[in-house]
Amino acid sequence: MSLKGKRAFIAGIGDDQGYGWAIAKSLAEAGCEILVGTWTPILKIFTTSYSSGKFDKSRKLSNGELMEIAKVYALDASFDSPEDVPQEILENKRYSAASGYTISEVAAQVEKDYGKIDILVHSLANGPEVKKPLLETSRSGYLAAISSSSYSLVSMVANFGPIMNAGGSVLSLTYIASERAVPGYGGGMSSAKAALESDTRTLAFEAGRKWNIRINTISAGALGSRAARAIGFIDKMINYAQDNAPLQRDMMSEDVGHAGSFLLSPQAAAITGTTLYVDNGMHAMGVAVDSPAFADKPQGAPE
Repeated sequence: MSLKGKRAFIAGIGDDQGYGWAIAKSLAEAGCEILVGTWTPILKIFTTSYSSGKFDKSRKLSNGELMEIAKVYALDASFDSPEDVPQEILENKRYSAASGYTISEVAAQVEKDYGKIDILVHSLANGPEVKKPLLETSRSGYLAAISSSSYSLVSMVANFGPIMNAGGSVLSLTYIASERAVPGYGGGMSSAKAALESDTRTLAFEAGRKWNIRINTISAGALGSRAARAIGFIDKMINYAQDNAPLQRDMMSEDVGHAGSFLLSPQAAAITGTTLYVDNGMHAMGVAVDSPAFADKPQGAPE
């Protein structure tokens, strides 16, 4: 698969872990030019780590070369335009050295710097009250999760769509909590992921008709990335999946990276509005085979 001559903007990379980085690396393997949007407060940390060689091991491609990021942009996807940025953010020292970090400003700067892009990746999620049960989640916490984790996709497509080449593709990342109860994944994040999947279908129609671009999302299995560990129970979810998924193997970031680069490539030209499960088959299970209720093991269960 070749993506030589294609250009991708990947929003939400903050380190060399996680699925956003894996997608970027898989796209780079295929020859794609990589642009990155990093959350404004950690921009300096990310760029310093990148330039100092901290990420060199994980940047290495199959040909021995290092993945190159053409440019890193400060991005806070909670804000669509400068008018949306509240005074407390403007005065926050972590934002003081940055400018032009709202979605519309970043899209305009990317167009100024590079013209058109072909690929847009939304690897963004944030729920300030994610550790709280839904019943204990405040209205502001719930709306913040929806804003950062799902509406941000709508805004990014609206702002980047006009600068995407026809035949381009958009990809986001979701989680099985959108359709199944996952205790511990709170703060409105399950609702945000459900909205993200619903919006994927609607955006696929609207953006497909308006700009001839495709919109898909990957429902990814649990991965012990730095961002995921902030939830607090990720190790339990990884262990649960290993014990109960059809495929008893470790979930690797590269699994999502490879699936993502396929969905973003011309080889997936007829695929849009889809939620693709990349989770070792965990989504297909209706019971936990390690439950005490199945002490005698259901037929077909591993010994």
